[in-house]
Amino acid sequence: MIVKTMPVGPIGTNCYLLGDETSKACAMIDPGGDPNEILSMIREAGLALKAILLTHGHYDHTGGVAGLEAAFPGTPVYLHRADAEGVNPTMFPPLPREVLRFYDEGDTVAVGGLTVEVLHTPGHSKGSVVLKTGDILFTGDTLFRGSCGRTDLPGGSYQEIMTSLARLGRLAGDYRVCPGHEGLSTLDAERRSNYYLMEALAEQP
Repeated sequence: MIVKTMPVGPIGTNCYLLGDETSKACAMIDPGGDPNEILSMIREAGLALKAILLTHGHYDHTGGVAGLEAAFPGTPVYLHRADAEGVNPTMFPPLPREVLRFYDEGDTVAVGGLTVEVLHTPGHSKGSVVLKTGDILFTGDTLFRGSCGRTDLPGGSYQEIMTSLARLGRLAGDYRVCPGHEGLSTLDAERRSNYYLMEALAEQP
């Protein structure tokens, strides 16, 4: 499994390349901007883009989608339905309907020989998801190193994000945590030191 990180867009959203070494297929997770730089990363890795996976629909996570579609036409774009329909178009810019695919809790997406599992984790937005593959959690804006996503934007809910954080905290074993902003972490480290995660686990035993 290949995982590469690139901060992109106006506020340095973490965009992740997830690649399968055997098939040379890859997915881009949260391409929030700078599509030319993302394309260079894909080409330098010798991979072919097969899917675009979005942890939620905010503009800073989707801004590079159009540029990737121009280079790889027809690439499916996966998003939770709750972030695609009837929400604020400023925060949730529309995505090309012809390539949009909806995923939800328990769904899986194949990236070559890799399997990505979808965990629906509302709170930052109604359609926020965490993507789990191997020992990695791509947590979007649900769980950050030492913090969690804001809940004061359209579709946000502090109660829902607490429920989602408690669910993540109860996952068996340790995982690498790859969030939508700032630095990487591990789930065990967050269980020990993240105030919001600890609060969520204490409130929802």
